[in-house]
Amino acid sequence: MTFNLDASFAALADPTRRAILAQLALGEATVMELAKPFKMTQPAISQHLKVLEEAGLIVGRIDGTRRPRRLAKAGIDAMDQWLAMLRKALEKNYDRLDQVLAAMKSKKNIE
Repeated sequence: MTFNLDASFAALADPTRRAILAQLALGEATVMELAKPFKMTQPAISQHLKVLEEAGLIVGRIDGTRRPRRLAKAGIDAMDQWLAMLRKALEKNYDRLDQVLAAMKSKKNIE
């Protein structure tokens, strides 16, 4: 399955959805459990869950009459891999800056 990073990051733009993901990081939960901390209706929370599911960040399952949701490892991993690529590029930039600064310092000490 390929992941749409645009949809994933767009889903994270909403503070309610980020809070839902933080709640799900503690373990799976039903819509009603996820709705408790918010002053929203169950249908409003369901809409947020739909966006998160379409972005590949959460998955649901059927357990009798319950429909618990949990984090989707593959979706979270896809975002993490993209961010890791940025972190690696940033580290290289900082390493180059350190080299330039060290060269400037040693040149100043020689003079």
